[in-house]
Amino acid sequence: MKITNNSKLIVLISGIIFLQSCTKAADNTAMSVPTPELPVYTVITSPATTYQEFPAALEGKNNVEIRSQVDGYLDKIYVEEGAYVRAGQPLFKIDPRVYGEQLNMASANLQAANANIQKAKVEVDRLQPLVADKVVSDVQLKTAKANYAAAVAAAAQAKASLGGSKINVGFTTITAPVSGYIGRLPYKKGSLISKTDPNPLTFVSDISEIYAYFSISEIDFIAFQKKYTGATLEEKMRNVPLVDLVIADNSTYSEKGKMKMIDGQFDKSTGAITVRATFPNPNGTLRSGNTGKVRMPQLLSNAVVIPQESTFEIQDKTYVYILGKDKKVNSKPITISGKTEHYYFISEGLSKGDQIVFTGLGVLKDGASIKPKMISSDSLLTAIPL
Repeated sequence: MKITNNSKLIVLISGIIFLQSCTKAADNTAMSVPTPELPVYTVITSPATTYQEFPAALEGKNNVEIRSQVDGYLDKIYVEEGAYVRAGQPLFKIDPRVYGEQLNMASANLQAANANIQKAKVEVDRLQPLVADKVVSDVQLKTAKANYAAAVAAAAQAKASLGGSKINVGFTTITAPVSGYIGRLPYKKGSLISKTDPNPLTFVSDISEIYAYFSISEIDFIAFQKKYTGATLEEKMRNVPLVDLVIADNSTYSEKGKMKMIDGQFDKSTGAITVRATFPNPNGTLRSGNTGKVRMPQLLSNAVVIPQESTFEIQDKTYVYILGKDKKVNSKPITISGKTEHYYFISEGLSKGDQIVFTGLGVLKDGASIKPKMISSDSLLTAIPL
């Protein structure tokens, strides 16, 4: 079929008309999208308390290894795993028969040594008048006195040996050095126990108080020293407010803790220093080996506070949408200095009087126009507790 020039012209004109109609339809579609109405509030400042959290390892006040000081067979076990014991309470009994015989031998040796003292003294007493009358030589008296001194020394050695034997017999009964809870019992009755065993018989943990050990950076340590009053570090520690402990299920432990100790030096490998907080543990709720987070309060007199709902994150940075005078929004990065469960405390990026979008951030982009629905900033701060 032959296509004339007129046919080509008609096709071209038809295409132009079609494109124009599509463009108009698209413009009409864009114009039909309504401007979103979103809640907006004005940034204010308010007194608030924020928290710093530090991962912590928990240990009992005393966590003592129980080891045998003598070798022998484990004859008796007086306690169960997890039982509470008091200081001085018997825990284990090592077969005492060998050490009992050693005690009898040491006692007999001491009796023999005392008898030798008496024998030597009799000889000295016999020779003294004979030497005075020049019946015998004084060399014999000197020899007798030396024998007496040797007998006294031998008796002292026998007495010391007897004391050591008594101690060993005492060591066959192993008692609790502190009050606390018994750990695992890896050895059973009849096990051969040695002083050199790598594993202890058990542990006794005194958990009447729990020590929470955590590390702070050098920067935080310097800030800590500047924040609290006191001429010495010990005085500053006494002025630190009571701290909280967040346990593994993210609940807050019922007892408040007190900062008690800071390590003497920084760890060169981590650049951090170890700090200890002490928590009462009257009900034995916490145990050695638990983990948690120590939460230190920071009192802010004039903080910029915004709800977490007003923020979004892109590549590890946090942003808000600020409303301009032209009712268009633009994103702005912010720096968070602290937080609660529902709020952020802002150190940089926002000032009192800025207007930011509260919710509905997912439909926005830079330069988008909105219909602001102003809401009270005070109502936001009172609706959810800081």
